[in-house]
Amino acid sequence: MEKKSNSVHIIGGGLAGTEAAWQVAQAGAKAVLYEMRPKRMTPAHMTANLAELVCSNSLRSDDFEYNAVGLLHEEMRRANSLVMKAADHHSLPAGGALAVDREGFSTFIKDALETHENVEIVYEEFTELPGKEWGQVIIATGPLTSEPLAKSIQSVTGEDALAFFDAIAPIIHHESIDKNIVWAQSRYDKVGPSGTGADYLNCPMNEEEYSIFIDALLASESHEFHEWENVPYFDGCLPIEEMAARGRETLRFGPMKPVGLTNPKAPDNKPYAIVQLRQDNSLGTLWNMVGFQTKLKYRSQADIFRLIPGLQNAEFARLGGLHHNVFLNSPKVLHNDLRLKGAEHLRFAGQMTGVEGYVESAAIGLMAGKMAAADFIGASFNAPPPTTAHGALLKHITGGHLEDSSAKLRSFQPMNINFGLFPDIEVKKPEGVKRWRKAERKKVKKKAVSTRALNDIEAWLS
Repeated sequence: MEKKSNSVHIIGGGLAGTEAAWQVAQAGAKAVLYEMRPKRMTPAHMTANLAELVCSNSLRSDDFEYNAVGLLHEEMRRANSLVMKAADHHSLPAGGALAVDREGFSTFIKDALETHENVEIVYEEFTELPGKEWGQVIIATGPLTSEPLAKSIQSVTGEDALAFFDAIAPIIHHESIDKNIVWAQSRYDKVGPSGTGADYLNCPMNEEEYSIFIDALLASESHEFHEWENVPYFDGCLPIEEMAARGRETLRFGPMKPVGLTNPKAPDNKPYAIVQLRQDNSLGTLWNMVGFQTKLKYRSQADIFRLIPGLQNAEFARLGGLHHNVFLNSPKVLHNDLRLKGAEHLRFAGQMTGVEGYVESAAIGLMAGKMAAADFIGASFNAPPPTTAHGALLKHITGGHLEDSSAKLRSFQPMNINFGLFPDIEVKKPEGVKRWRKAERKKVKKKAVSTRALNDIEAWLS
């Protein structure tokens, strides 16, 4: 691979890599973005597009006052995030969530980078880490890093890479859904970005139907792991059959919970469980099964999912699948500016650093891009404070979780942004309130954390 002179090099064209390239370019430095697809595809990607959304098309909650990921959205918007520009431009109705049209989202990002005077895109594969002569390099190859590059990273870090599997939810053709059974409603009628409060299609189940469905899940064949694949799942993205195996009622208190929904076709008949479908493209022709990531074998998936009322004639645009994810033991191998210990010309970004989720990956890419650009142009750069969503994520992956156990490194696992990563904040009971309920106090506290975070991110950005 030929080195481009006088540039920051970003390897990987996913959400983290494209966001990093954008931040570098916007800072006035030259960015060269490398993507191995389409010359070499991965087991999970379906296209050669930059920033392809492999799993869900949802960036999760957009509520910046009471939800940590919504807060991260808002911080990224204020930091001039390309990923958030694309998401807002191609948003779809999804209740309180920010869902996007996959193709429009990816095309927006590609067009923005291709037309930027400071960005060059090169479609080549790196099979080993660049040496010091390359200068500033950001590795954002993600959880689907190719085997040769993963081995190169492993040899440089001296640490065995940690791995887990991420399961993909099925997508259904809208016309094959039985509209006489399903109804449109967001949970608690919540209206979110581009939404109306009736953004999900709901498939109701009575107790007998739920029991039959669980029996079929438990009896079905799943992907058989090889010995080298025997690693733990990330708890935030468990396959449905794994959840069912942990208890027959687990799904009913998870992705199939019936709360906040009323069937207008039978208002007095409370469903025992509900499967929700969320719009997956701007045309409304494709809908994905919310929370239904699975490792079931293809030959049994359609038969099992057609046991769900409303999906008895479902036609699948894509069945569920499984892909291998790799991430670093970041607290041991990364500095707090995302540089690799022992090879400081290299920074890592995205899901490979130990964050989980589209938005979290892009946020680490945003910070890596700003850090690399500052180094490149000789400017000073301070990390965002841990009171912000960006700072909380950065602290988690670079060692913040070790503070209460300095003598021994606990098992490091991928983490979504959540309020538990933020420093505590004191809130006072409102005047005139005699009994302050726990739920009310928790809501006030979340808003206080969010308000503090947005004030602090503004100060940091300025």
